[in-house]
Amino acid sequence: PPQVLKTQTKFQASVRFLLGPQLLKASAKPYMVRADMVTEKQARELALSAYSNTLSESTGEIMHNVVALETNPTSGTCCANFKNVLLKKIKRCERKGSESVTEEKCAVLFSTTVALTPSNLSVHLQDRVPFVVAERVPWEKMCDTLNLKFMAEVQTTKGLLKEHYFFLAQKIFNDHSASFEDFQSRSVSWAQFNKEILPGRGFTFWQWFDGVLDLTKRCLKSYWSDRLIIGFISKQYVCKLLSTEPDGTFLLRFSDSEIGGVTIAHVIRGKDGSSQVENIQPFSAKDLSIRSLGDRIRDLGQLRNLYPNIPKDQAFGSHYNKEQTGKDGRGYVSTAIKMTVESERDQQPQSTGGGLPETSQAPVFSLPVLQPELHLESMQSVLSPI
Repeated sequence: PPQVLKTQTKFQASVRFLLGPQLLKASAKPYMVRADMVTEKQARELALSAYSNTLSESTGEIMHNVVALETNPTSGTCCANFKNVLLKKIKRCERKGSESVTEEKCAVLFSTTVALTPSNLSVHLQDRVPFVVAERVPWEKMCDTLNLKFMAEVQTTKGLLKEHYFFLAQKIFNDHSASFEDFQSRSVSWAQFNKEILPGRGFTFWQWFDGVLDLTKRCLKSYWSDRLIIGFISKQYVCKLLSTEPDGTFLLRFSDSEIGGVTIAHVIRGKDGSSQVENIQPFSAKDLSIRSLGDRIRDLGQLRNLYPNIPKDQAFGSHYNKEQTGKDGRGYVSTAIKMTVESERDQQPQSTGGGLPETSQAPVFSLPVLQPELHLESMQSVLSPI
């Protein structure tokens, strides 16, 4: 079943019984599996009871909670598939201290009764002790788990790299002076993982990481799988990397300040040779559903080479969408939305006299800059005939 259950919301669950195929052969009638809600206390008591799994009282009411064990003729596996289960209501326990209702732990207990021998011997099977969760875990183990979670959610074979782990460690421990090896010997607490708000932010480490997962899964899977996104890298380190690079060198990183955002950092060099690294306002999943990341990169002429030195058309060409041209079936001229970004260095007077700008070819609608103190570039959408 899903890890988060809501009342009045349907869910699905599947339980596999390894001995099922052998037992069903010898049984004249199907074995029925029942699903019940139990509290953490009830689950522990059942785990300690070696000879009984009898549930005295259910802590919640589940609809459609009894199904038969069935053997799949193709795979030979025996499963009970709960396809239309509904948690109708649940009894709340007294909460401890500052615990919220969403932190209350319960479990779904799946049980069945089978006849093994003529003597009706009762055997209680338990796969693990429930609710045994360590308060602190080694950071090295946490890295493994985050990597497995990322690959499973995004459905990619390209996992996290050593440099990604280093950035994540700096973030969760709020320490930018330790080395990679120093972090490997540390442990991370549950509070650091998903209770304490990150410094200067309004969210926890897990909320931020989960936002990255969701964005990558929905909009950036192919880019990540092609290793076009560095992603897990600090803004400060990006400035260090790009400050010595040629004009137009850029890279992609996940936003530090927003949940579920990806931004483009690029270097601009002045005529005197001085460099400035600018970060474009982060794109959310909603932004990328309007215009893809690849097309946005194609739109921006100031982006030339993906760091360290890959021409952008070579890197992102396969991710460009074909632009429609000419007239459609109804005789209308095709239009397209394109993105433009102007650096403060390049801003020029937009008009002469009282007329339109001399160089203007189409209406330009400017969106507000979120963080002007960082010299972010204003983002403009242009709607023009092709």
